[in-house]
Amino acid sequence: MTETQRPDVAVIGGSGFYTFLDDPRTVEVETPYGKPSAPISVGTVGGRSVAFLPRHGPHHDFPAHRVPYRANMWALRSLGVRQVLAPCAVGGLQVEHGPGTFVVPDQLVDRTAGRHQTYFDSGACHVSFADPYCPRLRTHLLGGLAEHSPVDGGAMVVIEGPRFSTRAESRWYADQGWAVINMTGHPEAVLARELAMCYATVALVTDHDAGVDEASAVSMDEVFAVFAAHTETLKSALTSVVAGLGTDRDCSCSHAVDGMDLPIDLP
Repeated sequence: MTETQRPDVAVIGGSGFYTFLDDPRTVEVETPYGKPSAPISVGTVGGRSVAFLPRHGPHHDFPAHRVPYRANMWALRSLGVRQVLAPCAVGGLQVEHGPGTFVVPDQLVDRTAGRHQTYFDSGACHVSFADPYCPRLRTHLLGGLAEHSPVDGGAMVVIEGPRFSTRAESRWYADQGWAVINMTGHPEAVLARELAMCYATVALVTDHDAGVDEASAVSMDEVFAVFAAHTETLKSALTSVVAGLGTDRDCSCSHAVDGMDLPIDLP
C-alpha cells in the first residue's frame, strides 16, 4: 500500500452498516491479539482514503461481548489510521431520546464484565480517560448531522450483553441521568486512547429502553429495522464529516501516552 493509499481515517460500523466505501479493496491484517472481526476494507470516500471495519463481522458473526476489540483497533492503527468514527445503535434512556434521535455522547459509563480492555498488562501506564471522546471529532459529527438536530452530549452506558436490560436496571441507569445504552462502546474508546488515536461515536437511538415506560421492551427486530431506516442518513453525514477532517490533530488524543514507558511498541 502506497503512502497516499494509507488511510488515516476509519469508520467502524455497527448493526446494518456494512457498506460505506467506493472501490474498496480488502486488506488482511494480523495482530498480536488475533484477527480482527473481518478483513479491513480500504477504499475512498469523497476522494479520500478511508478504512472500514464491520464491528461484528460481515455476517454479524460476533455478538458484542465476543468482538475482538483489541485486534480491531490494533489492525486499524497498523494501517495508518489515527482518527476513528464509530456509529452505533443505542437504546434511549430518557423520554426525549426516542427512536430516530441522533446523539453524540461526551461521556461513557462502563458496565461490562470480562472484556479485555487494555493493551497494558504490565508496568504503570494509566491513560487519562476523563473525557473519553475526541472533542474535535465530536464537533465534526455534530456539524455533519446539524440538519437532523443531534443531541450534543450525554452519557452512554455500555452493558455486557448479549441480553437487554431488565426494567429495574434500565430505570436505575435512567435515574442517573444517563442518555443512552449500548453494548459495544467499551472497550473501543479506551483502546483507541491507549493507541493515541482520536475516537468519537454517533449513536442512533433505535428504541426506548425497557425502563422508560411500561410499554417499552426492546426487541432485536425493532433495533435492526430502525437502524436500517436511518442508515442512508448516517452514511451521508459521515461522508460529509470524513471530507471535512484535517490530518493535523490539534487535540490531546495524539499525546495520550507521551512520556509513558509502554510495555508494547505501538504499530
